[in-house]
Amino acid sequence: MKPAKNSALLAAPILLATAGAFLAPGATMATEQAEERREARDTRQDTRQGSREAKVDCRAADQQSNPECRQDKRQTKQDGREAARDTKY
Repeated sequence: MKPAKNSALLAAPILLATAGAFLAPGATMATEQAEERREARDTRQDTRQGSREAKVDCRAADQQSNPECRQDKRQTKQDGREAARDTKY
């Protein structure tokens, strides 16, 4: 009975080390994905604020009609979404 107990005690650290080796890359990958999602979110938020300001400036300068300013805002936001996708993927 004693030899079985000793072999179980010897196998435990090996199993833990093996499990750690498999889990560590997954944790690193999750951290990288989280960082990419944060960068993409920040890009979208910055784009939203920029498009709002551009629309206000467009309307104030009376350069275009409201629908044209609105379309420019939509296009700016779409460009920001594409940039966020590029960052994320």
